[in-house]
Amino acid sequence: MYELYEWNHAVLAPFRAVADATRTFYQNPLNPLSQTEMGRTVAAMAELFERTTRVYGKPEWLIHDTLVDGLRVPVVDRTVLAKPFANLVHFERALPPERKRDPRFLIVAPMSGHYATLLRGTVEALLPYGEIYITDWIDARLVPLAAGRFDLDDYVDYVIEMLHFLGPDTHVIGVCQPAVPVMMAAARMAHDEDPAAPASMTLMGGPIDTRVNPTAVNKLAESKGIDWFRDNVVMKVPFPHPGFMRDVYPGFLQLTGFMSMNLDRHLIAHKDFFWHLVKNDGDSAEKHRTFYDEYNAVMDLTAEFYLQTVEEVFIKHSLPRGEITHRGLKLDMGKITKTALLTVEGENDDISGVGQTRAAQTLCRNIPDDMRVHYLQPKVGHYGVFNGSRFRAEIAPRIVDFALTHGLEARARRVGASPAPSASAEAAPSSDDVPGPAPIAEAILAPPADPIEEAAEAAEMRAAELDLPHGPADEETTTKGASGLMKALRKVKRKG
Repeated sequence: MYELYEWNHAVLAPFRAVADATRTFYQNPLNPLSQTEMGRTVAAMAELFERTTRVYGKPEWLIHDTLVDGLRVPVVDRTVLAKPFANLVHFERALPPERKRDPRFLIVAPMSGHYATLLRGTVEALLPYGEIYITDWIDARLVPLAAGRFDLDDYVDYVIEMLHFLGPDTHVIGVCQPAVPVMMAAARMAHDEDPAAPASMTLMGGPIDTRVNPTAVNKLAESKGIDWFRDNVVMKVPFPHPGFMRDVYPGFLQLTGFMSMNLDRHLIAHKDFFWHLVKNDGDSAEKHRTFYDEYNAVMDLTAEFYLQTVEEVFIKHSLPRGEITHRGLKLDMGKITKTALLTVEGENDDISGVGQTRAAQTLCRNIPDDMRVHYLQPKVGHYGVFNGSRFRAEIAPRIVDFALTHGLEARARRVGASPAPSASAEAAPSSDDVPGPAPIAEAILAPPADPIEEAAEAAEMRAAELDLPHGPADEETTTKGASGLMKALRKVKRKG
């Protein structure tokens, strides 16, 4: 089937070229027909054909600046650690060297079909408050067979290696699928008494225990069984891709599944896009392009990782049963005692049902009560847990607040000891004591949501990685989130 897909794409290449030329001709402002409804209709048909038959490449991050302490500062994304199946990307902010050090976050992006750019909005929301690193997973069809296998154990190894690279006092965030391997990495590092174990662990909309409020996605995995997935969705990468002959779960197959689950909504979206072009509604058309440029960009997953994840997480429920292993060692979540735990869920999440992520609080039974928090975000689904207006206004400030509360420096101040040295891949300026933040507020009023965002959040697409980030956070919303956090900091400073 993979070869048929590639052949079909190659056959359509000349037609796409003609369609693109037609669109360019009828959209050229020097062409009088471009100002007529007929001309816009022809251009719209041509663009719609080209976009629906195109193979989308990996999107760019497109994060060029952020707001820090009320000032706009440049941001550059750089790869600081390269591995065969992932790169560690650092979003470097151009800050003065004498500025106090912000908390360091490692965001572990989902490896479930879409690229790490799916979390562009997550990165943008946290950039004003921290040094942000993210796992940038590589399309498996681009990795030669000589690079070896990549399974769930390798995933955990990557997380541990990146935490070693960043050093102590790093706060790890697992978004959706990575919640399980992040917990496994924390448990392994706790078992080994690893000094680079994360200071805090934030799990967002993750399938920790899919027996709780099982969703359609969970029920599908259990009803089919692992043999069905092995026989029906695993294929070999065709020539001439670098990963030729590697067994993968193809991205195009996953995208087809996503589309079929909500086919009517996608058809309506494309019909509306056509009429936006005909009516010369450029803003609405551009929002459609932005969404689908990200949504249609998919990557292949190694078959061993995909099958092992389905079997261990969704069929055997090995983590909540206490049977999950890493490199042959049975992992005990009770070993985690020094890593603070924040779990976040969405009230309307139909991918990871309410309670599935919170299960981590029960499994990590030996974390002190003052080092654990669970937060249920009202009125959001799976997408809204890590993106959108409510994430920026209500969830992101809580994540930053939690990291500031449970960093090594804050802990040292509470016990009256000297903070442990913080290792980092890059030289970081020494920092004075930073006043601890106020406790997490029970409620933060969200600003009015963008109608486009509300529509996207309501749709949710009911598939694991269907929802995509919007454009950069508007300055007003970002400033409101920042001002709430800074008010809390100033309040505690006056008291202390």
